[in-house]
Amino acid sequence: MPSTITEQFNGRVIEVHLSGKLTAEDYDKFVPLTEQRIKQYEKIRMLVILDDFHGWEAGALWDDIKFDVQHFNDIERLAIVGESKWERGMSVFCRPFTTAEIKYFDHSELEAARQWIY
Repeated sequence: MPSTITEQFNGRVIEVHLSGKLTAEDYDKFVPLTEQRIKQYEKIRMLVILDDFHGWEAGALWDDIKFDVQHFNDIERLAIVGESKWERGMSVFCRPFTTAEIKYFDHSELEAARQWIY
């Protein structure tokens, strides 16, 4: 499975590890859990760790856009941990789709990303 999802701080922080291509099936796992935590806490924080990430399949990209529009105000902070310039660019690309405070970290700064998100 190219992605794993873990919860921290009783679900207030969702940590998502992505590698390979993101699929619609990945969203089938991710969205219900995330929406459940948003209902429970109203605002959540997310840590997205990209490792050898190759983007989205077409269906997954559509699911991502729908999720972003629906939860525009529900994510308080978003940390993106990556390893390339285009992944760094994702932190800029995401800004119009959320009111979250977004920060990019290099893989060598994973612990700093965790401290910032928690």
